[in-house]
Order: sequence, then structure tokens, then C-alpha cells
Amino acid sequence: MSKLDLVPTVTPSLVASLRSAVDPSRVLTEPEDILPYSFDGTAALKVKPGAVLFPLTGEEVAACVKLARAAKVPVVTRGSGTGLSGGSVPLEGCLVLCLAQMDKILEVDEKNLTLRAQSGVITKDIDDAAGKVGLFYPPDPGSMKISTIGGNVAENSGGLRGLKYGVTRDYIMGLQVVLADGTLTTLGNKCVKDVAGYSMKDIFIGSEGTLGIITEVMLKLVPKPKARKTMLALYDSMEAAAETISAIIAAKIIPCTLEFLDRMTVGCVEDFAKIGLPTEVEAVVLMETDGHPVVVEEEAAQMMALARQHGAREVRAAADDAEATRLATARRSAFSALARKRPTTILEDVTVPRTELAHMVKFIREVADRHKLMVGTFGHLGDGNLHPTFLTNERDHEEMHRVEEALEEIVTETIRLGGTVTGEHGVGLAKKAFVKRQLGEASYELMRSIKRALDPECLLNPGKIFDL
Repeated sequence: MSKLDLVPTVTPSLVASLRSAVDPSRVLTEPEDILPYSFDGTAALKVKPGAVLFPLTGEEVAACVKLARAAKVPVVTRGSGTGLSGGSVPLEGCLVLCLAQMDKILEVDEKNLTLRAQSGVITKDIDDAAGKVGLFYPPDPGSMKISTIGGNVAENSGGLRGLKYGVTRDYIMGLQVVLADGTLTTLGNKCVKDVAGYSMKDIFIGSEGTLGIITEVMLKLVPKPKARKTMLALYDSMEAAAETISAIIAAKIIPCTLEFLDRMTVGCVEDFAKIGLPTEVEAVVLMETDGHPVVVEEEAAQMMALARQHGAREVRAAADDAEATRLATARRSAFSALARKRPTTILEDVTVPRTELAHMVKFIREVADRHKLMVGTFGHLGDGNLHPTFLTNERDHEEMHRVEEALEEIVTETIRLGGTVTGEHGVGLAKKAFVKRQLGEASYELMRSIKRALDPECLLNPGKIFDL
């Protein structure tokens, strides 16, 4: 591999070149200006960059990458900085390309059911734009009101509707990507069928900015569901909640949403949102079905009956759209609600087969008790994705050590059960120590070989996912 000796220092000469490539006001170098870009949503990870740049087009990104490469300065890309695995945490002295101002929706094509947008567009704005013409963009990460679509693609984000509709990858038809040498390339198109050559766009989905910089996306849209119904089921045991989920799937029902909150999370959410959730239950399950009105009514009735048959102490349907929105908002506020408890909130992300959900939730609770930690768990019961959330204080080094030990146990058990160390947050810095254990030597080396091929000088987001 031909590898440059990268110098993570933004020199006055490079700054001058960057200010000739873009408007000088969009190049930040003062300490107080670049400080907010030294971290993302991941706890306890902060590194100061050398400069922060705000390009407006793919061409500007390409020009800046060429200048950084010539100066041997690594580049880290970011959007809104909502990531939870350290994927956009800078390298000391590097150049940060913040794409948040590349925020234009370029086209909504109703005839081809596609939408084209720059990578800095907020995820919810994508769905809102689709909704105006009766269409729907299903992926809905919990951060959809603030995360950017480019970041969603880079992390292959999931969301509450993942069980029925899939994740971000399932809606990518094309990408505009700047490669490590500054080449601006377009991958994919509007064709529903296209098998010409390698599916190159898929290599960049979930690559966390280590292979190329995503500057535009072309998304597949679907018709907006005509009806939706939201229900709430309350349980005295997590096992009963998990059995209900298995029964729903066994009945050949694929709900739009199957979410759960454990006892601690319910208490925090109710204290935060005050929507009338009972706080004495062990689990609250949020169920949602959508589609044709007749099918929605049938599926909702079946799901409520199955919940009662499998031990729900209470099952109720939202009275109207306003209540349904409040319930969904309550689930989306779980992270914010838990974050009010302690100075530091570490939102983790593991996924296990659905059949192992009850065991895994119980295991997480036992680990928390053994290490004397405060942990709230919530997540996507329908696809096995759990979010054990550590409520701690990063200034308490002894407690943070216990958090690390607890996470090690949780990840080890996840892998033993045939699960994955991340279902939607990505690897970044936070999970890279666990990747080889999950993938095995051959798959791990295959990923590294792709990195070497596309970024031989290790210019783009070095040190993320794995070390070279």
C-alpha cells in the first residue's frame, strides 16, 4: 500500500488555498469557532480539528479534498454531528468538512418515485417533501429532526419503521461521491432494474466517510400509507412482551412499528413528556400498523388480541392522530428523557435474533446490577435492536471503568447469541475494538483491503471502523 505520511496540521498555506476554493467566510480556524466541531453525539470523545470548512457543492468538496491531499492533511466529514459511535469525531489537527450547508432538495420526481437531495438536508425534511406529493420516505432514525441524509447514508441508519420498511440502504438508488483523490463521481440512477457491473453505490453506504464523501443522494420513495393505527400494551414482564412480538410475527403480521421501553425508561419519559404513561410496569410496547384502511383495522385487532393473550395487563389504541403522535414522540424522546438523569448519557446499540430478546434484556439488567450502574433499555423489539443506555458521569473515572466492563460483557453476549455489535449507530471509534470478533479474520481483512484500494493514503476519516 502506498501511504502518505499524513500531517494532521492545517497550515496557513492550506488555509489560504481553501479560502480561494470556497468563500473565505466558510473556513473557520479560530479556536472558539472550531470547538463545537470537536465532538459528535458520542460521550467522552473530543478532539480538536485544525480547521472547519463549509462547502456548498460537490465540486467544492472535490476541490478541498485535492488541496488537503496535496498538503497531506486528513479529512473528516460531518453533518449535524448527531452520530453515536464517534464516526465524525476529528483527528487532532485535521480538516473537517461540514456538509450541513449543502441542504437543498434538488428534485422530487413523482413519476419515477425518486427524490434527489444534497447530503446536508435534514432527514425529516426529506419525508415532508415526499409527503407534499402523496409519497413517503420510510427510514426514520430517532434523530430524524436533526440528522442529515448524508449522515444517514454514511451510517446506514435504521429507525422505528425498520421492521416493515427496512433501513437507509434499501432506499438508495444513486449517490454522488467525492473519492479520496478528489474525483467527483456519480453512482446509480433512477432505473428500478440496473445490474451493469458492480453495485458501487452500496460500497459507500455504511462506510462512515472512510471510502468517499457523499455529496448527493437519490432516494426511492413509496406511496404514502392511506391509514395508520397506533396501540400501546403494558406488561409486568419483559418475557411476556417478547412473546407477544414473536406471536405477532408468527401470525404473518409485519407491523410498521414494534417498540419497547423498560421500566426505568418509561419513568424518565413520563417525567419528561407527561403524556400519562403508567410508570409501575416492567415494559411498555408501542405497536403501529399502516396500509389500506381495512387491512389496518384487521391487523390492529389481531395485534391487540395477541397482546392480551400473551400477558399484557392493558392494551389500548390511540383515540386519534394527536394521541398517536404523542405516543410516537414519547418513544422518540427516550434518549433525551434518560439524559436528564446524569451528566453523561451513553446510548449503546446491539442487535440479537428476536428469539433472544427477552434473555438479552434480562442479561443487560443483571450486568447493570452487578456493576452497580444505572442503565435504561429501549429499542426496536420487532428487529431485535436494543439500546442499553448508561447513565453515568464521564468525570468519574472509576464509574466509567465499570461502564467499559459492562459494555464488554454485553457485546460478548451479543456475539455469542449470533447478534451484531451495532444495528444502526455504526462502528466509528466506539465499536471498532469489537468488529473483528464479530466478522472473523477473513471478512475483517476484506474490509481493510477495500479501504486500501479506495483510499491508499488513508486520507478519509482515518482510524474509524479499524486501524490500518
